[in-house]
Order: sequence, then C-alpha cells, then structure tokens
Amino acid sequence: MPSYSIGQAAGLLGVSSETVRRWADAGRLDAPRGPDGNRAVDGAVLAAFAKERAAGMHPLPEGAPVTSVRNAFAGIVTAVRLDEVAAQVEIQSGPHRIVSVVTRESVEELGIAVGVRVTARVKSTDVHVDVV
Repeated sequence: MPSYSIGQAAGLLGVSSETVRRWADAGRLDAPRGPDGNRAVDGAVLAAFAKERAAGMHPLPEGAPVTSVRNAFAGIVTAVRLDEVAAQVEIQSGPHRIVSVVTRESVEELGIAVGVRVTARVKSTDVHVDVV
C-alpha cells in the first residue's frame, strides 16, 4: 500500500502542509513518524480521510477563488468496485468526487486500488484515469 509524505497528502487534500501537521497533532489524521523521523500517511487512511472531509465540504469553500476547473483532476482513489468485465473507480480530488467506469483489465494492469494517487482526465463525456 502506498504512503504519502505530509506535503503529498496536503497537495491531494488541497490544504497546506502545516494544516496536515495540525490535523496529525490533533489526532484527526494518523501520520506516524518513520525511522527517519518524517511523518507518513498510509494511502488507505488518506483516502478515507479525504472522503470524510469532502462529505462535509461545500462545493466552493468560503474564500476560495472562483475559477474554471481544468480537465485534469489529481486525486486519490477512495473506492474500486470490480465486475467481471468493468470496474467503477471513485476518486476524491479536493472537494470533487469523480467516478469513472473503466475495464477491469485496466484497473488490474495499472494497479489501481484504494489509496493510490491518480489523475482523472476528462475529455467530453469520457474520464480517463492515469496512475501518477
């Protein structure tokens, strides 16, 4: 399972590194120190935290600049549902939840799983998922 540095977790959550450190200090986010003294967040733990946090967010947080959303969404996989042929991949990108239906073969070949960092690329009505 992948793990993320405080800075990487901050980027995926759309907050500052200091905010993630405060959450860890307060016990809101499990980010234990490794042998090197640096904190790391388990990918599955980060995915669950991102999903919980997004559930309580407004589409545009107060004070957020109004902007045109581009066609690439960096995020973390929060759920994967597999069928015999297809797979549903759920991604949390900041306050945005993106769901894509792709082939099961693609999910397996790319190693897409809960906690993995990905980028969802949107073209017209299609969403393509790239593993970062």
